[in-house]
Amino acid sequence: MPELPEVETTLRGIAPHILRQTVCAVTVRQPKLRWQIPPALPETLRGLVVHECRRRAKYLLIRFDTGVLLVHLGMSGSK
Repeated sequence: MPELPEVETTLRGIAPHILRQTVCAVTVRQPKLRWQIPPALPETLRGLVVHECRRRAKYLLIRFDTGVLLVHLGMSGSK
């Protein structure tokens, strides 16, 4: 489980690179998580523009015109 400073550092690191950018492609590396990743997610996000990046607790929130992508870093602490 990531700690808040790690999540904030990640947000500050990626936000300048993705803000106001258009999603070209999405790669789902591990679709079998606690909640299944919708198979259509890459197609749903392709072509959308990132309008805002923020953090709520240990989640990253990436806002698009059509909604918000909720991201949890999912660090396990194991090797």
